[in-house]
Amino acid sequence: MFTVETIEGDLIKTIDTVITNDYVKVCANDGSNRFCILPQKCVDKFLIRIKEMEVYDDDIWIVTFIKCGTTWTQEMLWMLNNNLDYQTAINKKLAERFPFVEIGGLIAPIEFDSFDICEKTPRPRHIKTHLPMFLLPDKFWSVKPKIVYVARNPKDVAVSFFHHYRHMHGYRGTMESFLNAFVSNEILYAPYNDHVVDFWKIRDETNILFVFYEDMKRNLKQEVRKAMKFLEKNYSEDEIDKLCKHLSFESMKNNPSCNFEDLLEMLRELHKSNGLTAIEGFNFIRKGQVGSHKEELKEDENVKLNALLDDPQLKACGFKYKF
Repeated sequence: MFTVETIEGDLIKTIDTVITNDYVKVCANDGSNRFCILPQKCVDKFLIRIKEMEVYDDDIWIVTFIKCGTTWTQEMLWMLNNNLDYQTAINKKLAERFPFVEIGGLIAPIEFDSFDICEKTPRPRHIKTHLPMFLLPDKFWSVKPKIVYVARNPKDVAVSFFHHYRHMHGYRGTMESFLNAFVSNEILYAPYNDHVVDFWKIRDETNILFVFYEDMKRNLKQEVRKAMKFLEKNYSEDEIDKLCKHLSFESMKNNPSCNFEDLLEMLRELHKSNGLTAIEGFNFIRKGQVGSHKEELKEDENVKLNALLDDPQLKACGFKYKF
């Protein structure tokens, strides 16, 4: 199934926080050399249960690397699959409508069974994960639930992840250290390219929809139509226009159902209890831009991230990130 290895060297220690720590390397046992960086707690409490999880053909899963437009796409999928039920979308938090299967293993100081929540979610279930392909349920490949994968260019991902890690996880290290860990595949959920490429290779399967974050930003209506067709739904142009307004950046940022303010507040309190000064002015839905890395990365940091774009496996499978 998989093996677990300790991570040698000090780089991984630079990204340990009070919220997420004790990282290990989870390695696939299929000869692929795939691995994933996860907290030991996540491995112990969730990975085998997720691998052996019951899967249904009416499930809808969203699989992404962290900070690739997951929340935005979750809301789109849930709305399309629930007859554009705005009332429930407003009154019931997205985290309850579309639970995150392994999150209980990512927050070290708090115990809750996010796997059990997903298992007990009424069908048709909508489930979120950031796990790579080799750690997903074995029954994915026989039952074939609908899976939506979202990719985003790694430079914007790295910058967005840095801010997320500071405010959500309590990271107080430098951008330089964070990017070193990101490029060296010693960060939560790394490696990034492997995560994307594995789903790119199966993008033509009928139960897979592969989406680019940049396409959603540039032509949301077009991507809504693609998702609508994928989910076998049919809505009028007026209904699609209304949904696109609901999914706009400003609407999402100001939507209490989607902006995870309660989780942010809980994490701020955990930070304070561990002697960390809170960093104000952060929203879970932060900028939502394409190319925002240009405003924040120094020249040497930008060059450093080029290593991800030069990965030979991208060219080998005909994949290119969008900017």
